[in-house]
Formats: sequence, C-alpha cells, structure tokens
Amino acid sequence: MLKILVANRKGGCGKTTVATQLAGALAVSGHAVCLADADRQRSSLGWLACRPPEAPPITALDWTKEIGKPPRGEGFLVIDAAAGLRGKRAVEMVKLADLLILPMLPSAFDEGVTRRFLDRIKKMRRIASGRMRVGIVGNRLRGGTHSAGGFERFVAGLGAPIVARVRDSQLYVQSAATGVSVFDARGRRWRALQADWYPLLAFVEQDAARLQGAA
Repeated sequence: MLKILVANRKGGCGKTTVATQLAGALAVSGHAVCLADADRQRSSLGWLACRPPEAPPITALDWTKEIGKPPRGEGFLVIDAAAGLRGKRAVEMVKLADLLILPMLPSAFDEGVTRRFLDRIKKMRRIASGRMRVGIVGNRLRGGTHSAGGFERFVAGLGAPIVARVRDSQLYVQSAATGVSVFDARGRRWRALQADWYPLLAFVEQDAARLQGAA
C-alpha cells in the first residue's frame, strides 16, 4: 500500500482539499483507498461522513489522537496531516509515508512557512537520500495573475517539483459539503477541474511503480 502524506505546517493551505480530492480520484479509478485524518479539526472525516453511498468507497481512519498502523494489502493510504506539524509527530509521519505532497497558496505568508518546513524535513534521512519524494501542489491559483507568477518563481528555488496547479473554484466548496471529489461529478465544469489533478495522479502512479519495482 502506497502511503501518501499531505502536509504543511501552514494552516489553511488546502491540505484537506488535496487529501480528499486525491483519495476520491484514486477511488474512482478503482483502487482500494484509505483516508486517515490526523487533524483534530476532523475535516476529512466530516467529508467522508457526507460521502454518498453510491460513490466509490473510501475507508475512514481516525488518527486525530494517535498515529495508527497503515492497513496491509494493495492500494493507497492518504494521510491528512494537522497544521503546525512538527517535532516527534512530524518525524513519525515522514518515516511512515512513502510520498510527501505539500500544498501551498500563492502568498507571502505561505512562502515563508513552506520554505522553513521544507528546509527542516529535507534533513531527514529518507528525504535527503531520495528514498522519499516531495511534490508541491499550488492551490487556488489564478492563471495570469501576479500572485501566480510569484508562486512559480518562488517554487523554482525550493528544489521540489510542482506536481499540480489547482485553480480557484467555488465548486470545491460544493464538493467539500457533499462528500464527493471532482472526479465523482459529471459535467464540463467538473471535467475542467479534473484536468488540474492529472499531473498529481501521474506523480503518484510513478511513485507506486517505483516502489513496486524496488520491492
């Protein structure tokens, strides 16, 4: 089971959006998916509680009090980490995961926190050795804006690739309230949003193949 940690020390950067959308996309693709909520706000668990019974299943794991043991078998485990992740808990989660996805907004506040977080975790052996890859998701981007251009320039100096650029859309608010991902929905507007996630899904699939080849 590929274990994907969605984390950043900055609150409000879209960790739950990325975690739930990624879990939903993988489930729609026919994979066995578990979604672990490690944030005391329990947003991912709330999203799963609203998930329609006819939607592809996603297994809920409550890690809000302590980190549990990953399920055995094939498939994917997506972990929605808490904001302010640091110290022993951060080390435990990085050791547990196979892949780190780091969401961030195009803002000066996110830039400082993200740089410090990356500088710290890059010193961890699994990341420094290249055994664990890191990918950045730009969240709520508006193409052609000054903030989007600044985001691209900032990330270029971080040493980690941008694996998705997710546009700002009110459809994510609707998705969050109904327990569905953009991949569960139908229609032209939803298809446009789905395309934003394809590079992230390709990044995840590449890592799954890499780990399978190393086994």
